[in-house]
Amino acid sequence: MQLTETQSDALTELINIGFGRAAASLSKLTGHRVALEVPEVTMCPVLKLGEALSPYIDGEIATVHQVFSGPVAGDALLVLDHRSGGILKELLTDETALPLAIDASAREVIAEVGNILLNACLGVFGNLLKVQVSFSVPHVTLEALESVLRSLLVEREGLRYALVVHAGFKTKSSTVTGYLIIVLSVASVARLIESIDRWEAER
Repeated sequence: MQLTETQSDALTELINIGFGRAAASLSKLTGHRVALEVPEVTMCPVLKLGEALSPYIDGEIATVHQVFSGPVAGDALLVLDHRSGGILKELLTDETALPLAIDASAREVIAEVGNILLNACLGVFGNLLKVQVSFSVPHVTLEALESVLRSLLVEREGLRYALVVHAGFKTKSSTVTGYLIIVLSVASVARLIESIDRWEAER
């Protein structure tokens, strides 16, 4: 299953709208201007997700995981390496980011940023695509990428696809790079594409 160029462009535009809302919320939260780069969106089978991310993400990562349900249902994750987690902590708490394991304070910051970003993007799906989406409470995990991907496949039925969104945050003199991953069943991908086509046709 592949997105056409038109569908990919429309999806990028929708997620960019969500990023704009997230950037405004983060700017208000931090007191500093936060800009989010125009996202790059690709889609691949979940089984190929490790192969797609491993060149860019290595070792233990911080993941904000949120389950969403409705006509389009799945898992949404914000994935950050430790350096990015430390920079976010420094941004939101004014505590110096140290090259140490992510502590409780950093976990709270990462959870807050993940909650803002995931809700903004999934909220756009709900509002613009006229799809009702319900969210679970997000939770933060610190583990290797392989463990995160393995947990997505446990007790899941049917072939699943992942939308991988490259997200770049810019603030002060720092740039934080993360990945927003939205994992969907084949049926949910079909409904999402149908909704995107309808949205595109109505514009």
